[in-house]
Amino acid sequence: MEKIVSVVTGSLLVVGLAPAAHAARTASDVYADYAELSAHEVEGEDYRRVVRAPGGAKVAHIAIHGGAIEAPTSQLADEAAGRTHAYYAFEGIKASGNSALHITSTHFDEPKALAVVAAVDYTVSWHAAAGDAATTYVGGRDTTLIKKVTAELRAAGFPVATSVPDEIGGDSPQNIANKNRRGMGVQLEISRGQRERFYDEGKLNRAWIENPANRTKAFYNYVAAVNRALG
Repeated sequence: MEKIVSVVTGSLLVVGLAPAAHAARTASDVYADYAELSAHEVEGEDYRRVVRAPGGAKVAHIAIHGGAIEAPTSQLADEAAGRTHAYYAFEGIKASGNSALHITSTHFDEPKALAVVAAVDYTVSWHAAAGDAATTYVGGRDTTLIKKVTAELRAAGFPVATSVPDEIGGDSPQNIANKNRRGMGVQLEISRGQRERFYDEGKLNRAWIENPANRTKAFYNYVAAVNRALG
């Protein structure tokens, strides 16, 4: 589910009283946490978890809203990770209704994801934002890396917003991007207008994005810029 970017800070609303065993869900999420989701959805049919964790990796690229939840975040994270960085994706694979699998970053507690992030020093969390204009909102707690990513993206010709709305700022300690060994990561919120430029004809449906032949040069140039920032 793409986040709708607004210059006005959105509040998190609690719907009713959450069971004691679960975190309070946000107004936009069906499930409060992974335990609740996994009790109602079938792994391998509705969603899948993908992990690649090379020994000694210091960087993890993660897409907790991958697959058809927020396209093409898992493809971008996978390409960025390559063979040397760790990679994690939680992917929606339903025929429809994948937005129901969205768990907000501050509540995302899937055990494999937490383990991947906890083992590295740097995290880049890939997300999708709404908006027809091509832009990226670079948030998180790692202010040094935020500056480097911003500079590299702009140098490569990719627009980066000068400010990030609070609701997608990614700076909460509870955000999974910030649960690495250093307690700080980077969250990339990429507008639809930018993501459409990563694929021929601007198509973002699941079948299209899963075929690497449909990627444009912009896809690879964007990933390369992010990895240059990571040194």
